[in-house]
Amino acid sequence: MPNRLINETSPYLRQHTDNPVNWEPWDEAALQRARQENKPIFLSIGYAACHWCHVMAHESFEDEGIAALLNEHFICIKVDREERPDLDSIYMNAVVAMTGQGGWPMSVFLTPELEPFYGGTYFPPVRRYQMPAFGEVLTGIWQAWTEDRPNLLQAAKRLTRHLREHAEWGTQSGVLEPESLSAAAEALINSQDGRNGGWGRAPKFPQPMAIAFLLGQAARGNARALDAAVDALRAMQRGGLMDLIGGGFHRYSTDERWLVPHFEKMLYDNAQLAAVYLRGWQLAGEESFRQTCEATLDFMLREMQDPAGGFYSSLDADSEGGEGYFYTWSVEELRALLERHEWQVVEMLYGITERGNFEGRMILQAQMTQNAAAARLGMPPEQFYAALESAHARLRTARAKRSRPLTDDKVLVGWNALALRIFAEAAFPLKRADYLAAAQKNAAFLLSQMFINGRLRRAWRAGEARHAGTLEDYAGLILGLVALYQADFNLQWLRAARVLTEKMQIDFADPNGGFYDTSAAAGELLLRPKDLPDNATPAGNALATQALIIMAALDERPDWFDQAAAMLTGLQGSAAAHPLSFGCWLQGLDAAVGPLRQVAIVWQADGEGPDALLAAILNDYTHNVIITASPYPPEKDAPALLQNRPPLNGQPTAYVCTGATCQLPVTEPDRLRMMISG
Repeated sequence: MPNRLINETSPYLRQHTDNPVNWEPWDEAALQRARQENKPIFLSIGYAACHWCHVMAHESFEDEGIAALLNEHFICIKVDREERPDLDSIYMNAVVAMTGQGGWPMSVFLTPELEPFYGGTYFPPVRRYQMPAFGEVLTGIWQAWTEDRPNLLQAAKRLTRHLREHAEWGTQSGVLEPESLSAAAEALINSQDGRNGGWGRAPKFPQPMAIAFLLGQAARGNARALDAAVDALRAMQRGGLMDLIGGGFHRYSTDERWLVPHFEKMLYDNAQLAAVYLRGWQLAGEESFRQTCEATLDFMLREMQDPAGGFYSSLDADSEGGEGYFYTWSVEELRALLERHEWQVVEMLYGITERGNFEGRMILQAQMTQNAAAARLGMPPEQFYAALESAHARLRTARAKRSRPLTDDKVLVGWNALALRIFAEAAFPLKRADYLAAAQKNAAFLLSQMFINGRLRRAWRAGEARHAGTLEDYAGLILGLVALYQADFNLQWLRAARVLTEKMQIDFADPNGGFYDTSAAAGELLLRPKDLPDNATPAGNALATQALIIMAALDERPDWFDQAAAMLTGLQGSAAAHPLSFGCWLQGLDAAVGPLRQVAIVWQADGEGPDALLAAILNDYTHNVIITASPYPPEKDAPALLQNRPPLNGQPTAYVCTGATCQLPVTEPDRLRMMISG
């Protein structure tokens, strides 16, 4: 008989409906039952694309003996971390405090008052990996609960005090320091992997926020920052981490060479990586970066877009055949599928060997540049490119016949906001009207389906929106809507961003400074988290600083800028010392330090359009530039910068201001380009 998860919409939770474990969702009924029966809570947190979550589910949660222990002694609650990042944050901090490390699946034991007292991640069914068997853990915890409860409860209260202190931070008065930007850039440059690109060893993560920050510093003239960013971008697009056949990026690399990925594909990774490849192309002029950006966005449109306009959360790592099977090839398959000239090209470029490079199969990763491979084969480059393209097409067709990894088809506002932003930003420079249409459709979906009774919901699936929106959702969507406004200049998006900014202030502001990650509508929690570092997705407060800065400029709200500056002042030291953990914060600090240029473009409704002026800005990387545009006269609620600024001599005209200082208006695109560049 299915458990209570049968009423949930999350694909991850629904994967566990037929477990013999009496799973419950995190709700008032489950928490009340724990208190009534005076039992500890076993809280299991994971997500649909998590490989080791699937392993523990099969080994333990499908086991009748383990289920009997859980059902008898515990109230068992399952949480999708992507739906409830607040719960994930609170109890991940607890697990890290207890064990020194975290990850998923997360396994935490709580008192009926929600205080954690024991936790870990994956537990095997028998002793291995120097880890106790899960059944032993359950038996030991129940014994401690019945025989040593006072000490256990005391330890839980001590840990809870630690967590509350961890969540408390305010803002500081002081001065924004441009030196923090250069210090952070130097730290990133000096710590990069000079051989393989990127940062760190194994496991190795893409770090798109750090790359975005470095590209901003490159726009300020830091050539070494550009080199570091370009090296990372080149390394990741060689294959392994990037899916060369279907487009898009996997979660992270299990090795330092970017070869063997953790094969799940996440929306947030692909949206953020597409953004830095776009900006890398605009700054460095490297054509392969443009191709990678488009391949990633096309993958998102093809495989992650709901017909209603939202974007799905993830594709699983596993499929029939095991983890990564869908994305890898045997040498025999490659030989059989490809024509002789295609095989020659693929063999040379990807270094195909009989033994393979991953469990006897091949992960495709370029071992040299395409031009170098063509030269070794004595083949004209154009002929090489054509053969490679046709080889990829054959492999794509063959792969489509395999059993696909499962798709987590829930739509999350914060992750969709990242997608909305890059589709809007990419449309003009890539001359892709379909990207703009996708952004418009996505924004309309989010506002119509997930903004209910004046507040955002976090998650949507199958026509139903659930869970209170988080700070990440509000701040991220503000930035996405502003990006869309700067792509099509439709005021409806800016109006919605204004409403969300006001709601963010009402529902999330901490009187001591900054914002809580959750609103009061989130339900019963041990505490209201307030995480500082960025993770795989930007920190909510970091996004909020960027949102406040750009909305302050658009709506002439210096109080919002001051609020963001106070948040950034207190973080700039930590950000400079630990830039990999504060990449989004550093982008906000960069904008706050300025100069922040504001451009107003106006034209006669019945005259020449503004495309030439827009191209002068949007075709290039625009660092700390806010654009407004409207036929003249603008609507009354258009940004103040547009008001009382008529076109010159009936021609499309640009007004450029920095702070309270404005330059003379211009009509020439080249002149505008020079003004924007400095």
